[in-house]
Amino acid sequence: MKKSEIQALSVEQLQQNIAVEKDRINKLKFAHAITPIENPMRIRQSRRLIAQMLTELNAR
Repeated sequence: MKKSEIQALSVEQLQQNIAVEKDRINKLKFAHAITPIENPMRIRQSRRLIAQMLTELNAR
Protein backbone atom coordinates (compact mmCIF):
# COMPACT_ATOMS: atom_id res chain seq x y z
CA MET A 1 0.00 0.00 0.00
CA LYS A 2 1.16 3.46 -0.80
CA LYS A 3 0.95 6.32 1.66
CA SER A 4 -1.86 7.95 -0.32
CA GLU A 5 -3.87 4.71 -0.20
CA ILE A 6 -3.41 4.49 3.57
CA GLN A 7 -4.50 8.11 4.02
CA ALA A 8 -7.66 7.45 1.99
CA LEU A 9 -8.85 4.76 4.40
CA SER A 10 -11.28 5.48 7.20
CA VAL A 11 -10.43 4.85 10.85
CA GLU A 12 -12.48 1.64 10.90
CA GLN A 13 -10.80 0.37 7.74
CA LEU A 14 -7.37 1.14 9.20
CA GLN A 15 -8.18 -0.80 12.35
CA GLN A 16 -9.45 -3.76 10.32
CA ASN A 17 -6.38 -3.75 8.07
CA ILE A 18 -4.06 -3.58 11.07
CA ALA A 19 -5.77 -6.60 12.62
CA VAL A 20 -5.53 -8.54 9.35
CA GLU A 21 -1.84 -7.69 8.92
CA LYS A 22 -1.04 -8.65 12.51
CA ASP A 23 -2.72 -12.01 11.95
CA ARG A 24 -0.81 -12.44 8.68
CA ILE A 25 2.55 -11.63 10.27
CA ASN A 26 1.92 -14.13 13.07
CA LYS A 27 1.18 -16.85 10.51
CA LEU A 28 4.28 -15.92 8.51
CA LYS A 29 6.50 -16.05 11.60
CA PHE A 30 5.06 -19.41 12.60
CA ALA A 31 5.54 -20.83 9.09
CA HIS A 32 9.08 -19.46 8.96
CA ALA A 33 9.94 -21.07 12.31
CA ILE A 34 8.89 -24.50 11.07
CA THR A 35 10.40 -24.34 7.59
CA PRO A 36 12.04 -21.34 5.95
CA ILE A 37 9.49 -19.50 3.85
CA GLU A 38 10.21 -18.72 0.22
CA ASN A 39 10.39 -14.95 0.68
CA PRO A 40 11.33 -13.90 4.22
CA MET A 41 11.16 -10.22 3.18
CA ARG A 42 7.37 -10.53 3.42
CA ILE A 43 7.73 -10.45 7.21
CA ARG A 44 9.56 -7.13 7.02
CA GLN A 45 7.03 -5.73 4.55
CA SER A 46 4.15 -6.67 6.84
CA ARG A 47 5.85 -5.06 9.84
CA ARG A 48 6.43 -1.85 7.91
CA LEU A 49 2.84 -1.78 6.62
CA ILE A 50 1.52 -2.20 10.16
CA ALA A 51 3.77 0.63 11.34
CA GLN A 52 2.61 2.93 8.53
CA MET A 53 -1.04 2.25 9.29
CA LEU A 54 -0.54 2.75 13.04
CA THR A 55 1.25 6.03 12.35
CA GLU A 56 -1.65 7.25 10.21
CA LEU A 57 -4.16 6.11 12.85
CA ASN A 58 -2.28 7.97 15.60
CA ALA A 59 -2.04 11.09 13.44
CA ARG A 60 -5.82 11.25 13.29
